[in-house]
Amino acid sequence: MDLQLSGRVAVVTGASKGIGLAVARTLAEEGAHVVTASRTPAPVDGKVTHVAVDLMDPEAPARVVARAVEEFGGVDILVNNAGGPPPGATLPRVGFMTPDDEDWRAMFEFNVFAVVRMIRAAVPVMLERGGGSIVNVSSTMGRQPGAMNVDYSAAKAAVLAIGKSLSEEYGPQGIRANTVSPGPVLTDWWTRQGGAAEVIAGLAGSDKESVISEVAPAMMKLTTGRLVHPQEIADAIALLVSPRSGSTTGAEFVIDGGQLKEL
Repeated sequence: MDLQLSGRVAVVTGASKGIGLAVARTLAEEGAHVVTASRTPAPVDGKVTHVAVDLMDPEAPARVVARAVEEFGGVDILVNNAGGPPPGATLPRVGFMTPDDEDWRAMFEFNVFAVVRMIRAAVPVMLERGGGSIVNVSSTMGRQPGAMNVDYSAAKAAVLAIGKSLSEEYGPQGIRANTVSPGPVLTDWWTRQGGAAEVIAGLAGSDKESVISEVAPAMMKLTTGRLVHPQEIADAIALLVSPRSGSTTGAEFVIDGGQLKEL
């Protein structure tokens, strides 16, 4: 299926690994000009320009969009993927009292304010081109908060609200805004040394490999029995930013292996 993305200009944040890398590769394969924004380059072939930025820097989003305009003439697609543990933080964190004020500030700076600033920078450029598509990456934890990662859950709930508000205001002007909420995805958040799998292994008296293959899917009640693959998220995002999804806005797409059970 032709997604009609050839020649379109896409900005993808957090594109050096995981979901963002899969999104950048997929959009490049579909013929889009891709601008990746992350601290380290994305190993992607094709029409890709990397902007080395720390998105916790308030000035970074404007620099990313300016580079897209300089290189390719504008922005048609924005994928706000960057998020998760802020640099230097390790998740999961258990208990409401665990994160202090600075933890909360860093979590919202990385997962909410960086998204807001990217949108502020991109929307005027999209309007000049007659419209565009924004996809914000949230999380099932924004829909199912609990005693673990309370600051992260709150930040991702805010991302859901932002997408709804954007779709209402800018839909009539040709900008679609949607949200993708992944469940647990097999990225380095889980697999790296000191990552979520090792933290949970310590709590559960298990080992890293068993957590990834058995403990985490069972703990999160994943119907599929496995963590989600990054490419599965990237494929959904590619369809959402495509003109083939021209009537889809203000929607949330949950890709979670059956984690969320409620209607």
